[in-house]
Amino acid sequence: MKRILMIVLSVVSISSQGQNNSMNSSSYNMENSIYNMENSPYNMKNSPYNMENSQYNMNSKNGIYDNQGNRTGYQVTSPSGVTNYYDNKGNRTGYTPSQR
Repeated sequence: MKRILMIVLSVVSISSQGQNNSMNSSSYNMENSIYNMENSPYNMKNSPYNMENSQYNMNSKNGIYDNQGNRTGYQVTSPSGVTNYYDNKGNRTGYTPSQR
């Protein structure tokens, strides 16, 4: 039984070494997490109620548009360098990890 367990554990450890997952780009990294206040839609800087993020502000420079020119959301870069993407309702739809 011990021999089988050792073989299984060695195979698992060898197969997991081939993965190249960077913690910097992981959503489990607190810097990228929605639970970090800098990334939260409840932070006024990220809120759709902030005039900079409003879909009704024609002078907004952070809008995201589809191929037909319809505004689908906005982006906000946090102080830590993470760029967060939100839909027009303020739901976080994605992020780009800090390039620092």
